[in-house]
Amino acid sequence: MEELAKVISVHDQHVVVQSLVKSTCSSCQQVDNCGTGIVAKAIPQQKMTLEIATDLSLDVGDEVLISIPEEAMLSVAWRVYLWPLLGLIIAAGGVQYLMSQGLFNSELMVMLAGGIGAFVGYKISKTQLESSDAHQALQPKITQKVINTRQLA
Repeated sequence: MEELAKVISVHDQHVVVQSLVKSTCSSCQQVDNCGTGIVAKAIPQQKMTLEIATDLSLDVGDEVLISIPEEAMLSVAWRVYLWPLLGLIIAAGGVQYLMSQGLFNSELMVMLAGGIGAFVGYKISKTQLESSDAHQALQPKITQKVINTRQLA
């Protein structure tokens, strides 16, 4: 994932960059006919500010390309979504099976077990992410300084 950002402050080996948070609704051809697109237009765009370590020689006002490795994003995404989903399915399925055997007599138990299973899956994913190097891998990095051709002309 890559994003353009503008350098707003420089401190030794760190720079502070600012980027507009983009809505996906602004790029669709139906943006003027869609309720979500109209709402996205009405809400002002937010700015995201990050402090990033870099060895590049940058000045205030420079445009840079920041990125997060796609592999790291996908790795985290599967953990965050898969573990809670598996927990929900396994717990609810297990209680549903026990209900068919006559041990439980209420669908409420299946829903409760599904919720508990999803929570346990969430805790598993959170523990995995805290103990892995995912936090470091998700730190944005400045990949290059963007040369603005309009300034050269």
